[in-house]
Amino acid sequence: MHTCSLVSICVLLGLVVRWGVSLNSYSGAGKPPMFGDYEAQRHWQEVTYNLPPQEWYFNTTENDLNYWGLDYPPLTAYHSLICAYVANSINPEWVELHKSRGYESPMHKLFMRATVLVADLMIFIPAVVLYCLYLTDGSSKKKVSTLFCFLLYPGLILIDYGHFQRRRRCIPS
Repeated sequence: MHTCSLVSICVLLGLVVRWGVSLNSYSGAGKPPMFGDYEAQRHWQEVTYNLPPQEWYFNTTENDLNYWGLDYPPLTAYHSLICAYVANSINPEWVELHKSRGYESPMHKLFMRATVLVADLMIFIPAVVLYCLYLTDGSSKKKVSTLFCFLLYPGLILIDYGHFQRRRRCIPS
């Protein structure tokens, strides 16, 4: 089979497995007062959307760091901000300051899972394909096998799609 076809199959399989894992529940679902990592991600969108960047990492009357305080580097926070702008355009209740705490709905879950998939499609998967095909040595078979292993690595899929955390692994703290 041609290398291009094998790469396409690997990418498609990686996407199908990711989305399949995302159909399950997530840690903290329906469990107040913190609601798990889903709420952490949603809350960071709320904070980055509603507060100026100089307040994102500090405890203020508007930003209670004891409630899922933003504790990742600024690049991750700006990723949350981009997602928050999209969320606000779909449903402003998703990022409403203080009032959206604990917000859970099937539509919002779909949105949150889609943000992870879009990030993978735009950044992670192209980077892995580029690395495996053009920046490594070896036969085409070895390159495709390496790509397959990267795209189906269970640890990354479970963290990003099952446990409900995003691109944390790509940005060093």
